[in-house]
Amino acid sequence: MLIRDARPEDLDAIRDVTLAAYHEYAARMPGFWEGYRENIVTSLGSLGEAEQLVAEHGGAIVGTVLLYPPRRMKISQRESLDMPWPEVRLLAVAPSARGRGVGGALMRECMRRVRRSGGGVLSLHTTDMMQTAMRMYERMGFVRAPELDFHPAPDVTVKGYRLDLEKAG
Repeated sequence: MLIRDARPEDLDAIRDVTLAAYHEYAARMPGFWEGYRENIVTSLGSLGEAEQLVAEHGGAIVGTVLLYPPRRMKISQRESLDMPWPEVRLLAVAPSARGRGVGGALMRECMRRVRRSGGGVLSLHTTDMMQTAMRMYERMGFVRAPELDFHPAPDVTVKGYRLDLEKAG
């Protein structure tokens, strides 16, 4: 497996892998899925300062992730959140490639890049419905960072996590 920067010709495969990976949550978010799907597509189409990485295996894109620098993140029309550390977003592994270490490899590359740029912390957001991802993040040493939490809907909490890269080894 090769972890590399995305190329322009990868964009369709990145969108397809990301939407396939996140589609498993559609049934758990009735009334919210279409907005979330639109947010995914918009994020992938306007990266701003984010680095877009892919995992390639046998010539096919099997995983992808965005790595954002510290920034002010827009949550809604009226609300934003300061992200003081680099942030991983939209980690996605093709359903057919799950269980092969693709997600972990992409996360380790993000950690390496943050360290290389002099950063000491990596952050991310996730929700309780993403239990497999949460277990992986916790195994890697991520801990809750409630100061990064936000609520896109009254009954939805998007939880912040952070990883101290010195402690992560």
